[in-house]
Amino acid sequence: MSEFTDKRYVVTGAASGIGAAVAQRLLADGAQVYTLDRNVPTFEATAHVEVDLANPNSIDAALEQLEGSFDGLLNVAGIPGTAPSELVFAVNSLAVRHLAEAFFERLNPGGSITVVSSTAGFGWPARLDAIRDLLATDTFEEGLAWFKANPQEGNTYNFSKEVTTVYTQSMGLALAQLGFRINSVLPGPVETPILADFEESMGKETLDGVKDLLGRHATPDDIADALLFLASDAARWINGHALVVDGGITGAVVTGVVPAPEI
Repeated sequence: MSEFTDKRYVVTGAASGIGAAVAQRLLADGAQVYTLDRNVPTFEATAHVEVDLANPNSIDAALEQLEGSFDGLLNVAGIPGTAPSELVFAVNSLAVRHLAEAFFERLNPGGSITVVSSTAGFGWPARLDAIRDLLATDTFEEGLAWFKANPQEGNTYNFSKEVTTVYTQSMGLALAQLGFRINSVLPGPVETPILADFEESMGKETLDGVKDLLGRHATPDDIADALLFLASDAARWINGHALVVDGGITGAVVTGVVPAPEI
């Protein structure tokens, strides 16, 4: 019997890619899995709730359809930088926070929140003051107003993932005091249906360069394994952590082995 057997999880972005891999692995291990996505998964989950993560009213309506308490939220949904900037920021940053905080009262003791961020957010230390200012806002709407009033340099996708990484790390102590954990996984390029969008927004040559160094891109299962580890009891003392899962590229960049990619 798996430790996930008979436990209850919510997985966002479960219709494809990493989210689908996570949800199907949990189901195979005997968990109850409630999927949140704008699209219907091709597999049968415990229940599916359609949601528009760019709309806080849609998120709240979806939450009302989730009864009882849960052992974990796996917030996998995200959209690439080819989408409009405000949409990218809303889904990748504001929805992550909105859902996470809605689960503070929905998690069972020892429960966890696990988020997919990205190595594309590696520049967060340089923007930490701005990100902390943004995270001082209280609501989805206030956060979006801050973003409109404080345009950021570069690709909004990168900034949205910087925000998610900082949010995860900054909330660890607060969740520990509630008896929960929050962590994030930071993948590099992954072979998912939106890889072509990332090639467009970040440069195919750049991503191909990463692939050449490693021999391949990640598969959804490569990332799902890390997410499930962080959601498991084996990670019980890991909290407020941003786990890089990229085959080694980030380590090479931060130690000067290879130059930082221009994304």
